Amino acid sequence: MNSQPLYDLTPLASLLGLGALLALGPLAWVYWRNRRSAPLQRLQALRLFTLFLTFDLILFGAFTRLTDSGLGCPDWPGCYGNTSPLGAHHAITAAQDAMPSGPVTRAKAWIEMIHRYLATGVGALIMVLAAASWLRWRASVRADIASHLGELSPWWVTLTLFWVCLQGAFGAWTVTWKLFPAIVTLHLGGALVLLALLGVLVVRGSTATVPLAMSLTMRRWVALVFALLALQILLGGWVSTNYAVLACSDFPQCQNRWWPEMNFQQGFELWRHLGVTGTGEPISFAALTAIHYVHRLVAYLVLTLLAVLAWQLNRLAAWRAHSRVLAALVGLQLATGLSNVVLDWPLWAALLHTGGSAALVLTLTWIAASAAPVTKAAVPATRRARAAVTSDNSESGRLA
Repeated sequence: MNSQPLYDLTPLASLLGLGALLALGPLAWVYWRNRRSAPLQRLQALRLFTLFLTFDLILFGAFTRLTDSGLGCPDWPGCYGNTSPLGAHHAITAAQDAMPSGPVTRAKAWIEMIHRYLATGVGALIMVLAAASWLRWRASVRADIASHLGELSPWWVTLTLFWVCLQGAFGAWTVTWKLFPAIVTLHLGGALVLLALLGVLVVRGSTATVPLAMSLTMRRWVALVFALLALQILLGGWVSTNYAVLACSDFPQCQNRWWPEMNFQQGFELWRHLGVTGTGEPISFAALTAIHYVHRLVAYLVLTLLAVLAWQLNRLAAWRAHSRVLAALVGLQLATGLSNVVLDWPLWAALLHTGGSAALVLTLTWIAASAAPVTKAAVPATRRARAAVTSDNSESGRLA
């Protein structure tokens, strides 16, 4: 295991080919399902399906981390220089025999490689999206209808393609840097940025999307809540990658105290290897407690602000569907967060907690991408509805 080079590009071509092959299935399915649709509708269906697969990829990435499979294959991009664990059977068996509960086992190797296969497939789909978007944009420019398409610039999907490549690099560093906490946390954060980029593509690329009026104050409020949610997700990633979930196993107190012993300097020393400080000393339990408790305290603030935002949106008729989704996700995050603490971090609860975070990112992206600034010509939906009701009542009175 130690003699295996960290980077072995021998299986790279076959891995890329496998990713392209995996992408052919979704491409064929989307084309067949939308074969009678217009090209723009087919492109939108591909965006939506890519978004769905990216959400699934995030969940499988969480499953990979939670099952300690991140080093199931200790090199990159293959597994002991092979495209699949089948070719690395002898090396994996030797590592498993030496450490039966270690980072390399047959099951963990397959989990790690399946995650890489799915990531490569998503990357291939985004490449197709980028190529199709640019071809459509060029055709619309030639026909002088670019201003009437109502689509995002193809540079947006180009940014998405760049970001997925950057995510691939962070995936490689996650393995070769041996689960370096800062790299793993940034890899999780980058995955959610990718999800948000695709979410904007789906919302803005849909011909059915009608921008909804939102005041400048409310738009700023959404931006503030979104920023705090991003911070909380990074804190959650820091908790997970440092294995600090069980540092507090009771609620609402921690270790039967409202303010337990904590070492913030060690806990939030960002540039260090897993389980040790920057000087190589083992990290203290007080540091793990600080990591956990800060995440819990910020969770109180973020969940409260999300609930307030859901309440404010529910007061506006046009935003009630968004508010209900947001309120349901706040409840899910609260329930799964408590389950992780009280039930000793069950796998299903941890996966749901990650999925809820991703869904919150998508929901706030949906809200932000759907919002249009209020202008003098724009009339809020509630005011229009109230005027319509008044008009109907007046008309009924005259008829009577």
